[in-house]
Amino acid sequence: MTDKIIYTDGACLGNPGPGGWAWAVSKSEYDSGFEAQTSNQRMELTAALQAIKRFENQKLLIVSDSQYLVRCFKDYWWQKWLSNDWKNSQRQPVKNQDIWSELIDCYLKAGEGNIEFQWVKGHSGVDMNEFVDFLATTSAKTGN
Repeated sequence: MTDKIIYTDGACLGNPGPGGWAWAVSKSEYDSGFEAQTSNQRMELTAALQAIKRFENQKLLIVSDSQYLVRCFKDYWWQKWLSNDWKNSQRQPVKNQDIWSELIDCYLKAGEGNIEFQWVKGHSGVDMNEFVDFLATTSAKTGN
């Protein structure tokens, strides 16, 4: 049984450009942040990382509209990256390795089955996904 269902999202104005990230358990329990020069993918990953760090030692379901994030764990891309010295299937260095490394460490530390990932289609009317999108976009725009 999951302790927390957490929605996450990242946004970027330009790519690269000012970016924001956000996670939310509810409309009263959430966090968001800003980076001045970043990419959308980095913000997606940062949102999940910040949520996992906040709820360490709890069983989590991370709901994200980022296929990049969700497929990494559902399709075990991370295992291939580690065994291939952080090279992707095209034998190129994995982008965002610094964040991926920390995210994967948290995932492994939590133990098998304690952090799960689920994809949700973005901008499809899912209330909490729309909420974290608003928070991340606002952070990117305002620098807060």
